[in-house]
Amino acid sequence: MPSIETEKKSPPMPAVIMLTALLLVVLLTCVPYLVSIALAEGPATAAASPIFGVTIPAGYKQWELIAPAEEGAPLNELRAVVGNQTAIDAYQDGKLPFPDGTSLVKRAWKRTQSPDFASATIPGAATTVQVMVKDSKKYAATGGWGFGRFINGKPVDEAQHRTCFACHEAHAKDHDYVFTRLAP
Repeated sequence: MPSIETEKKSPPMPAVIMLTALLLVVLLTCVPYLVSIALAEGPATAAASPIFGVTIPAGYKQWELIAPAEEGAPLNELRAVVGNQTAIDAYQDGKLPFPDGTSLVKRAWKRTQSPDFASATIPGAATTVQVMVKDSKKYAATGGWGFGRFINGKPVDEAQHRTCFACHEAHAKDHDYVFTRLAP
């Protein structure tokens, strides 16, 4: 009796190529989308400021400039205050008090002599990132603002955060506790 061998049939080569190409298209389409979603959400465990629970907002480095500033001795800092779209709209419309959802971020760097131009100073080492978030219900006891001060991405201690509102109340109460004015 002749032996009957079972032949394993491979899928035809064009089908394998087609499936491989389809898989490649799906991966190249989906992976960048999923990565962009993850990056837009920011770090899952962002460090929050004591007392207020404020975090550094994702994407703040791309926000619009509200105003630059220079802080003299002893800090010797160059600063830039940026805001989310709610803040920008409120500034441009002259709207006070600022609406809930307003976020302001002050970035600060040590003022450093430019190596290329003797009369210029440039940003040196980053010193702090300071954040104000407007939520009139959540932060009712502090004029509607929550505060965060961060060094190297980490919030400073509670004692430093306790000084935020007192300073803003003493010096900027008439401007909804915000020091910064929109640069012309």
